[in-house]
Amino acid sequence: VIACAAADEANLVVCKIAHDVFNVPTTIARLRSPEFVEGDELLGRSGFAVDTVICPEESVTRYIHKLISYPEALQVVEFSQQRAALIVVRAAAGGAVVGHTIGEMRERFPQADMRVVALYRLDTEMEAAPGARILPGDEVFVLADMRHIRQVLGAIHPVDKPVQRVMIAGGGRVGLRLARSLVGQCEVKIIERDRVRCEYLASQLPSDVLVLQGDGADEDLLFDEGVGEMDMFLALTSDDEDNILSAMLAKRMGANRVLSLINRRAYADMMQGSTIDIAVSPAQTVIGELLAHLRRGDVAAIHSLRRGAAEAFEGIARGDVKTSKLVGRRVDEVKLPQGARLGAIVRGEGKDSQVLMPHHDTLIVADDHLIIFIPDKRQVRDVERLFQ
Repeated sequence: VIACAAADEANLVVCKIAHDVFNVPTTIARLRSPEFVEGDELLGRSGFAVDTVICPEESVTRYIHKLISYPEALQVVEFSQQRAALIVVRAAAGGAVVGHTIGEMRERFPQADMRVVALYRLDTEMEAAPGARILPGDEVFVLADMRHIRQVLGAIHPVDKPVQRVMIAGGGRVGLRLARSLVGQCEVKIIERDRVRCEYLASQLPSDVLVLQGDGADEDLLFDEGVGEMDMFLALTSDDEDNILSAMLAKRMGANRVLSLINRRAYADMMQGSTIDIAVSPAQTVIGELLAHLRRGDVAAIHSLRRGAAEAFEGIARGDVKTSKLVGRRVDEVKLPQGARLGAIVRGEGKDSQVLMPHHDTLIVADDHLIIFIPDKRQVRDVERLFQ
């Protein structure tokens, strides 16, 4: 049972009744209040019987935090306890491999464990073959060992300076969580329209975070507060139109990088690749977390890409040669759906684990974590069957 009504109280009661009255084995609750922590006794079997907590604001905050840590990236999703990552980056002139082929990229960086799994040009998927050339403006999807991410980003996009100055438009739940998480890392300014909310924000945040009452789309206010000197401008209000306008205005006024929170799918599709550098859909970040719990077979993680059109999938190969469709087989013997690509294999646990870039003759062994790029989410069912 997934309880995702608007009120936390309703979701807690639904999980309790599902478990106690109907013996439902697994319950998931969407809880917005930061007071509830997974593993808390209150949420345990003797309490509200919640197995998994999904917090939309926390998911979005984590997602944005990664983009602040890696300012060149459009998206960063992690796999296998942060051992491997899929990064999406827009190629820019000046990148070491821009203008070169994918094959030449491997030759130039032989020591970096990475693989280009997809290439999009003007929203059209290009074949990510060794002879494909990376051009400025291309969206490049790269699977890499987490230790080599900065090297990979720098190869495709000139390295941006670390994010030190951040302006947030909107002091709601996401804005407050993000500001809290950035204390000590960045200089933060928050613009919030509601006076009462401003007073609450000021009471919750340290004195070095500047809280301003005003409109995030007010040109005079943005100018007075030096938006042009900001490394990142984040439009995080609950209103899509306000977020789009304030982010576009901030970009025009000189903000280095702008991000907008956009709930409506049509708006997000329109804005991606425009003057707005990154459009984040809260629904997609939460759905990715839910899907990992719902998928059949040994699915460790699943992430939505390209506003939900594609997916990155991590599955665990279980069993032996007789019972599994994967274990004991070479990579070229695995029948993946058309267009789906095996990008990386994580072998072993903890510190001893290795991130392998598979070749056609790589043998899959039991308990390998396979990370697969799936260009069309309708193909996920076919990939799932391989892990059952």
